[in-house]
Amino acid sequence: MLKLDLNGKRALVCGASQGIGAATARALAESGATVTLVSRSADRLAAVRDELPGTDHDVLALDLGSPDDLVENLDTIAGGGYHIFIHNSGGPPAGRAIDADPAEFEAGFHQHLIAGQRLAQALVPGMRQAGYGRIVNIISTSVKEPIPGLGVSNTVRGAVAAWAKTLSRELGPDGITVNNVLPGFTETPRLESLVAGKAGKQNASEDEVRASMLTQVPLGRFCKPEETAAAITFLCSPLAGYITGINLPVDGGRLGSL
Repeated sequence: MLKLDLNGKRALVCGASQGIGAATARALAESGATVTLVSRSADRLAAVRDELPGTDHDVLALDLGSPDDLVENLDTIAGGGYHIFIHNSGGPPAGRAIDADPAEFEAGFHQHLIAGQRLAQALVPGMRQAGYGRIVNIISTSVKEPIPGLGVSNTVRGAVAAWAKTLSRELGPDGITVNNVLPGFTETPRLESLVAGKAGKQNASEDEVRASMLTQVPLGRFCKPEETAAAITFLCSPLAGYITGINLPVDGGRLGSL
């Protein structure tokens, strides 16, 4: 019988110093995986690593938004023998698409799409050799319904979703699945930043902004990072071996689309 068992699997988790990334690293480790945690802050990564169950977890301080930094570390990543790639990175700054400088789009594409492409190219050969591969992109519900005030993010996230769907078809014959998880309003530093920005623009308190946001969520509460991490871990497990190319919202029912 198939189980949510990741013993013997190695996972590369980006954006692992906080929020959904850190929660995902914990969930994967609790399921038996050995985890490499990636983000810009070595100290914060080490603090998360030291709390993980199991042994042999490590950290890699890497800025996905820096092409040079990424390229310098690709050989190390490619040699890690990873079965699981969690593609996760902080979202672009808020603002309308029409007001954004082209450089903001370029930075967003480098941090999300180009970084994902380079990492996938480094990791897929090892997945093929192992006969097991899981790529999960943590993106946004905006790929189904663009979010007002997040113009650059909507654009870049949509590109990542299309890239992932394409990869799922190309890598399916190798037994490698590629899926997207779409977090809704989740209790992370990103949500705090968005709430503060809305409060300033609307001349409202942060509590008022939060209350207004919750009216959009049928379950009536914000998501906990651990709940999103549970969905991600399922997609990484043998239980999800026949699921690929999907966008999975974890949004408490907020999306109005099917």
